[in-house]
Parts: sequence; C-alpha cells; structure tokens
Amino acid sequence: MTIILQNSIPYDPLTPRPLPGIQPTSLDTWLHRDDAFAAQLQHREALLRERRDDVLALDTSAEPAAQEVLDLVLQHAYPGCSDHVVRPDGQEVPVDRENPMDTLCRLVQEDICILQKHGDEHVLTGAILCFPASWRLSEKFMRPLVGIHVPVASYDENIARRVQRLFDGIQPDRPLWRFNALWYEDAELHQPRSENARRETKAPGDARYLRSERQTLLRLPKTRAVVFSIHTYVIEASSLPKMENPA
Repeated sequence: MTIILQNSIPYDPLTPRPLPGIQPTSLDTWLHRDDAFAAQLQHREALLRERRDDVLALDTSAEPAAQEVLDLVLQHAYPGCSDHVVRPDGQEVPVDRENPMDTLCRLVQEDICILQKHGDEHVLTGAILCFPASWRLSEKFMRPLVGIHVPVASYDENIARRVQRLFDGIQPDRPLWRFNALWYEDAELHQPRSENARRETKAPGDARYLRSERQTLLRLPKTRAVVFSIHTYVIEASSLPKMENPA
C-alpha cells in the first residue's frame, strides 16, 4: 500500500449535495496542484509503467479528442511549453503527441476520461485512470453513462436522464464541477474493484481516511467530446474538525 495524503481539501467535502450536485467553475480552476503533487505523479508514473493495461485505454475514435485535451492541459498548466515541460517537482517530461494519454498521466494529478456522443448517449472512449475509487476501467471502457453507473444504487432512471441532458448541454469554456466523499480504511489511491465485488461502505467516524474526488466536466471546442477529470484527495479522518459531529 502506498500512502499519499494531502494536508487539506480546498472545499468542504462533508456538505453533501443532491445528485448530480453540479455547480459552475472556470477553466482557470480546472486543474489543481496541491501538496501531494510530487508523490501522486510518481505513483502515477509507476502505475503507467507496471499496470499500463489497467490504467490506460483509448479507442481510435477518441485520438483527436485526446490530442485536444493534451493541448488544453499544456495551455492551462504549462503555458509556453510545447516539446517538453518541467513539472513543479523538477521532473522534465517530454511531450509525446503520439501517446497523448501517457503524457497527460505524467503532467497532472487529475485522471482524465473522454466521453463521446454515440447515438443518444455519451460513451467512455478513452481514459487515463490511475486512481479509481472501486471500479475498473476495463469494465467501463466503451460503455455508455448508464452502463458505467450500474453499481450506483442512487443512479436511477431519473438521474440518468438528468445527467444525459447535462452532458448534452455542456458548453466550451463553461466547465462544471462536483465532489463526493468516500470513507476508506485503506489510503491507497489505486483501488480498482469489479462491479461484481461490492465494497463494504464505511460510515463517517468508522473509517481511517476520507477520500474525496473533485470531478470536473468540460466540452472540448473542436472535437466536442466531454472531458471528465478527477482530482483525488485523501486525508486522515482524524484531521477533520467535523468528525466529532458528522453531518
């Protein structure tokens, strides 16, 4: 187990919002860097090296979108860089445009999922997913939104329709974000789990760690794909001031 913790979360993860819990944000705050940047990027690179087939998938139809995401990340996270970047931790990363998802894995803390409209639904056609919270990329790749959320009990038909309308309505330069709060005994960031092997859910006060995902949705202006990015925070539950009186 690799333990990588942040000192804090830049929002209150213990104030839940009804699904889908979406609110507006901006491209200026799309990508986050925090005190776990160096450790998370090292872990991501190790996973890409050692478990590539588990953490990366890209359909040929999504290759132009992956290139567009890479350009957008370079523009906002590493302005002025084109052939290589120097990360905040001092590591130099070549920009491999033939393998955009590999490069994205090494540039940002966020996992990046690409969803494209196939018929009436958006389908997961590409991803670099190093830090799954109890799901497997291989089981969700090339599946529509409803299929992706099959194990989620609260994701009913009504929520599915609302989420699809939401995806249809996302506009370029007007990203949206939401968050969740998950309770774990294990701080490991890479937690793949089959949808047939349900995780025992911990209650607030019974788990050692709070894991919260800052999830952002944005529309790519050229390919029109939707990018779902996930920034994962893990902190010790004992450090949360609200733990004595959890909501």
